[in-house]
Amino acid sequence: MSVSNRDTPINVLTTYYDAMFAAFGPQGWWPARTRFEVIVGAILTQNTAWTNVEAAIKELKAAGLLRPEAMHRAGLAHIARCIRSAGYFNVKARRLKNFTDYLFERHGGSLDRLFKTDGATLRSTLLGLNGIGPETADSIILYAAGKPEFVIDAYTKRIFSRHGLISEAAGYDEVKALFTGCLPPDAALFNEYHALIVVTAKEFCKSRKPVCEACPLKAYLGKGAKGCL
Repeated sequence: MSVSNRDTPINVLTTYYDAMFAAFGPQGWWPARTRFEVIVGAILTQNTAWTNVEAAIKELKAAGLLRPEAMHRAGLAHIARCIRSAGYFNVKARRLKNFTDYLFERHGGSLDRLFKTDGATLRSTLLGLNGIGPETADSIILYAAGKPEFVIDAYTKRIFSRHGLISEAAGYDEVKALFTGCLPPDAALFNEYHALIVVTAKEFCKSRKPVCEACPLKAYLGKGAKGCL
């Protein structure tokens, strides 16, 4: 899949996308069977590695808690025991309960009803829930609701600051604006782009000892491109 168009100028972000896609192909991200599992994963992955989240989700599944109504009925201590591997388990258990409490109080426990709202309203709603910040909210909107919000994480900041497209001190909204201002608002594209950033950072653009020589973005390192070409 390519987002390039021969009839319009190809911007920097399109070039990067094509290079990563050519190297890795489609990623099939987010790895979850249900929308609720996506939401749970987005909340649990705060400040921990995905391998720890996978272990926690496995425990929740074994306990029958990977359904909104089951988690809504469960006690905090029970949820916390199941997600211990994800770290900050008491805090995250409360965050999961905050979400399901809201879902049942305002939408009768229906994700369909929640996700019927437009993207801006949904984002504002999620950010109003205790423990859900911009990255978590955008992950839920993109991967669970299927609406076009670009997710910014540490991997994104690392790659694009090293390549001179953003400053190391750039905030979440500033980095997000780079992508939403240059790319069409397409959920499938945003999904794949973010997943490709994650795999590129993990495989090559590592926090320590980056493997620049073999990186699919090697040709663009150091050009200091700013915004769209």
